[in-house]
Amino acid sequence: MASATGIPQAHPDTIVSEEAAPLLGRPGDVTQKQDQSIARNLISGTANVAQAGVCILLATSGLLLQIQAALVLQPTVTPQQKLLGTRIHSSIQLVNVVCFLGAFTVIEVNKGDHPHFVSPHGILGLLTVIFIVLQALVGVVQFFLPVTVLGSVDAGKRIYKYHRCTGYVLLLLESATVLAATRTDYNLAVLGIPTWAVLITLLITLSGVGARIKKHKLGL
Repeated sequence: MASATGIPQAHPDTIVSEEAAPLLGRPGDVTQKQDQSIARNLISGTANVAQAGVCILLATSGLLLQIQAALVLQPTVTPQQKLLGTRIHSSIQLVNVVCFLGAFTVIEVNKGDHPHFVSPHGILGLLTVIFIVLQALVGVVQFFLPVTVLGSVDAGKRIYKYHRCTGYVLLLLESATVLAATRTDYNLAVLGIPTWAVLITLLITLSGVGARIKKHKLGL
Protein backbone atom coordinates (compact mmCIF):
# COMPACT_ATOMS: atom_id res chain seq x y z
CA MET A 1 0.00 0.00 0.00
CA ALA A 2 1.40 3.43 -1.02
CA SER A 3 0.78 6.84 0.47
CA ALA A 4 -0.18 9.99 -1.47
CA THR A 5 3.54 10.74 -1.85
CA GLY A 6 4.13 7.41 -3.54
CA ILE A 7 6.23 6.08 -0.61
CA PRO A 8 5.14 2.58 0.43
CA GLN A 9 3.57 2.46 3.88
CA ALA A 10 4.64 -0.14 6.38
CA HIS A 11 2.02 -2.82 6.94
CA PRO A 12 0.46 -2.59 10.46
CA ASP A 13 1.58 -6.16 11.20
CA THR A 14 5.14 -5.15 10.30
CA ILE A 15 4.99 -2.19 12.68
CA VAL A 16 3.72 -4.37 15.53
CA SER A 17 6.38 -6.96 14.76
CA GLU A 18 9.15 -4.36 14.83
CA GLU A 19 7.88 -2.92 18.10
CA ALA A 20 7.90 -6.39 19.63
CA ALA A 21 11.51 -7.04 18.66
CA PRO A 22 14.02 -6.92 21.55
CA LEU A 23 17.52 -5.50 21.21
CA LEU A 24 18.80 -9.05 20.87
CA GLY A 25 16.60 -11.75 19.40
CA ARG A 26 13.63 -12.10 17.10
CA PRO A 27 10.30 -10.26 17.25
CA GLY A 28 8.08 -11.85 19.85
CA ASP A 29 10.87 -13.49 21.82
CA VAL A 30 9.97 -11.47 24.91
CA THR A 31 6.30 -10.84 24.21
CA GLN A 32 3.80 -12.50 26.53
CA LYS A 33 1.15 -14.43 24.64
CA GLN A 34 -2.49 -14.10 25.63
CA ASP A 35 -2.80 -17.67 26.89
CA GLN A 36 0.62 -17.72 28.56
CA SER A 37 1.26 -17.62 32.30
CA ILE A 38 2.92 -14.44 33.51
CA ALA A 39 5.43 -16.60 35.38
CA ARG A 40 6.98 -17.51 32.03
CA ASN A 41 8.10 -13.88 31.70
CA LEU A 42 10.80 -14.74 34.21
CA ILE A 43 12.49 -17.19 31.82
CA SER A 44 11.51 -16.06 28.32
CA GLY A 45 14.07 -14.72 25.86
CA THR A 46 17.37 -13.89 27.52
CA ALA A 47 15.80 -13.87 30.98
CA ASN A 48 17.51 -17.20 31.66
CA VAL A 49 20.85 -15.40 31.31
CA ALA A 50 19.73 -12.74 33.79
CA GLN A 51 18.43 -15.42 36.17
CA ALA A 52 21.77 -17.22 36.06
CA GLY A 53 23.34 -13.96 37.17
CA VAL A 54 20.80 -13.67 39.98
CA CYS A 55 21.67 -17.19 41.12
CA ILE A 56 25.36 -16.30 41.28
CA LEU A 57 24.64 -13.12 43.25
CA LEU A 58 22.41 -14.94 45.74
CA ALA A 59 24.82 -17.84 46.27
CA THR A 60 27.80 -15.50 46.68
CA SER A 61 25.83 -13.33 49.10
CA GLY A 62 24.87 -16.45 51.06
CA LEU A 63 28.51 -17.48 51.42
CA LEU A 64 29.46 -13.93 52.42
CA LEU A 65 26.78 -13.92 55.12
CA GLN A 66 27.81 -17.35 56.39
CA ILE A 67 31.33 -16.03 56.92
CA GLN A 68 30.09 -12.88 58.68
CA ALA A 69 27.85 -14.97 60.93
CA ALA A 70 30.85 -17.04 62.03
CA LEU A 71 33.16 -14.05 62.49
CA VAL A 72 30.74 -12.11 64.66
CA LEU A 73 30.30 -14.98 67.11
CA GLN A 74 33.79 -16.48 67.35
CA PRO A 75 35.41 -13.95 69.76
CA THR A 76 32.50 -13.77 72.26
CA VAL A 77 33.36 -14.75 75.84
CA THR A 78 31.01 -13.29 78.43
CA PRO A 79 27.32 -14.28 78.66
CA GLN A 80 26.29 -10.81 77.46
CA GLN A 81 28.63 -10.99 74.48
CA LYS A 82 27.44 -14.48 73.61
CA LEU A 83 23.78 -13.50 73.83
CA LEU A 84 24.19 -10.46 71.57
CA GLY A 85 26.51 -12.37 69.24
CA THR A 86 24.08 -15.25 68.91
CA ARG A 87 21.18 -12.92 68.13
CA ILE A 88 23.18 -11.20 65.40
CA HIS A 89 24.42 -14.58 64.18
CA SER A 90 20.86 -15.88 63.95
CA SER A 91 19.65 -12.80 62.06
CA ILE A 92 22.48 -13.07 59.54
CA GLN A 93 21.88 -16.79 59.10
CA LEU A 94 18.21 -16.18 58.41
CA VAL A 95 19.13 -14.01 55.44
CA ASN A 96 21.76 -16.57 54.47
CA VAL A 97 19.13 -19.32 54.29
CA VAL A 98 16.89 -17.11 52.15
CA CYS A 99 19.80 -16.38 49.78
CA PHE A 100 20.71 -20.01 49.23
CA LEU A 101 17.11 -21.15 48.91
CA GLY A 102 16.56 -18.32 46.44
CA ALA A 103 19.63 -19.30 44.42
CA PHE A 104 18.55 -22.93 44.39
CA THR A 105 15.00 -22.06 43.30
CA VAL A 106 16.13 -19.69 40.55
CA ILE A 107 18.54 -22.16 38.97
CA GLU A 108 16.11 -25.08 39.14
CA VAL A 109 13.30 -23.08 37.54
CA ASN A 110 15.72 -21.74 34.97
CA LYS A 111 16.84 -25.24 33.99
CA GLY A 112 13.33 -26.10 32.84
CA ASP A 113 13.36 -29.48 31.04
CA HIS A 114 17.13 -29.85 31.19
CA PRO A 115 18.60 -32.59 33.45
CA HIS A 116 18.86 -31.65 37.11
CA PHE A 117 21.55 -32.56 39.66
CA VAL A 118 23.94 -34.15 37.18
CA SER A 119 26.95 -31.83 37.48
CA PRO A 120 29.20 -31.62 40.56
CA HIS A 121 27.89 -28.09 41.13
CA GLY A 122 24.27 -29.25 40.97
CA ILE A 123 24.82 -32.16 43.35
CA LEU A 124 26.82 -30.05 45.81
CA GLY A 125 24.19 -27.32 45.59
CA LEU A 126 21.42 -29.74 46.56
CA LEU A 127 23.44 -31.11 49.48
CA THR A 128 24.30 -27.58 50.59
CA VAL A 129 20.68 -26.43 50.65
CA ILE A 130 19.58 -29.51 52.63
CA PHE A 131 22.46 -29.04 55.07
CA ILE A 132 21.69 -25.32 55.48
CA VAL A 133 18.05 -25.95 56.34
CA LEU A 134 18.92 -28.69 58.86
CA GLN A 135 21.64 -26.56 60.42
CA ALA A 136 19.25 -23.62 60.75
CA LEU A 137 16.56 -25.78 62.35
CA VAL A 138 19.02 -27.13 64.93
CA GLY A 139 20.17 -23.60 65.69
CA VAL A 140 16.61 -22.39 66.25
CA VAL A 141 15.81 -25.34 68.51
CA GLN A 142 18.95 -25.13 70.67
CA PHE A 143 18.76 -21.38 71.24
CA PHE A 144 15.11 -20.33 70.97
CA LEU A 145 13.19 -23.54 71.81
CA PRO A 146 15.40 -25.70 74.05
CA VAL A 147 12.80 -26.22 76.78
CA THR A 148 9.92 -26.84 74.38
CA VAL A 149 11.76 -29.29 72.13
CA LEU A 150 14.67 -30.65 74.19
CA GLY A 151 13.25 -30.38 77.69
CA SER A 152 15.73 -27.90 79.19
CA VAL A 153 18.14 -25.07 78.46
CA ASP A 154 21.07 -27.29 79.44
CA ALA A 155 20.03 -29.85 76.84
CA GLY A 156 20.22 -27.10 74.24
CA LYS A 157 23.66 -26.03 75.41
CA ARG A 158 24.96 -29.59 75.17
CA ILE A 159 24.55 -29.59 71.40
CA TYR A 160 26.21 -26.20 70.87
CA LYS A 161 29.60 -27.78 70.11
CA TYR A 162 28.08 -30.08 67.49
CA HIS A 163 26.28 -27.14 65.90
CA ARG A 164 29.58 -25.25 65.71
CA CYS A 165 31.39 -28.22 64.14
CA THR A 166 28.71 -28.78 61.51
CA GLY A 167 28.69 -25.03 60.86
CA TYR A 168 32.34 -25.15 59.80
CA VAL A 169 31.66 -28.26 57.71
CA LEU A 170 28.81 -26.36 56.06
CA LEU A 171 31.12 -23.45 55.30
CA LEU A 172 33.46 -25.86 53.50
CA LEU A 173 30.53 -27.36 51.60
CA GLU A 174 29.29 -23.93 50.52
CA SER A 175 32.80 -23.01 49.40
CA ALA A 176 33.06 -26.22 47.37
CA THR A 177 29.71 -25.46 45.74
CA VAL A 178 30.84 -21.99 44.73
CA LEU A 179 34.13 -23.37 43.43
CA ALA A 180 32.32 -26.05 41.40
CA ALA A 181 30.25 -23.31 39.77
CA THR A 182 33.36 -22.17 37.92
CA ARG A 183 33.34 -25.49 36.03
CA THR A 184 29.75 -25.23 34.81
CA ASP A 185 29.02 -24.82 31.11
CA TYR A 186 27.56 -21.36 31.74
CA ASN A 187 30.72 -20.06 33.39
CA LEU A 188 33.05 -21.70 30.88
CA ALA A 189 31.09 -20.40 27.88
CA VAL A 190 29.81 -17.01 29.10
CA LEU A 191 31.38 -15.64 32.28
CA GLY A 192 34.86 -17.12 32.12
CA ILE A 193 35.58 -16.69 35.84
CA PRO A 194 38.87 -18.54 36.42
CA THR A 195 38.75 -21.44 38.87
CA TRP A 196 42.18 -20.61 40.27
CA ALA A 197 41.11 -17.09 41.26
CA VAL A 198 38.06 -18.34 43.15
CA LEU A 199 40.14 -21.09 44.79
CA ILE A 200 42.76 -18.65 46.05
CA THR A 201 40.07 -16.29 47.35
CA LEU A 202 38.32 -19.11 49.20
CA LEU A 203 41.57 -20.42 50.69
CA ILE A 204 42.45 -16.97 52.03
CA THR A 205 38.97 -16.51 53.49
CA LEU A 206 38.80 -19.98 55.05
CA SER A 207 42.27 -19.53 56.52
CA GLY A 208 41.15 -16.35 58.24
CA VAL A 209 38.04 -18.00 59.68
CA GLY A 210 39.82 -21.21 60.64
CA ALA A 211 42.62 -19.42 62.48
CA ARG A 212 40.05 -17.92 64.88
CA ILE A 213 38.49 -21.27 65.91
CA LYS A 214 38.72 -21.95 69.64
CA LYS A 215 39.20 -25.66 70.31
CA HIS A 216 37.37 -25.66 73.63
CA LYS A 217 34.22 -24.37 71.91
CA LEU A 218 34.28 -27.51 69.78
CA GLY A 219 34.76 -29.73 72.82
CA LEU A 220 38.39 -30.51 71.93
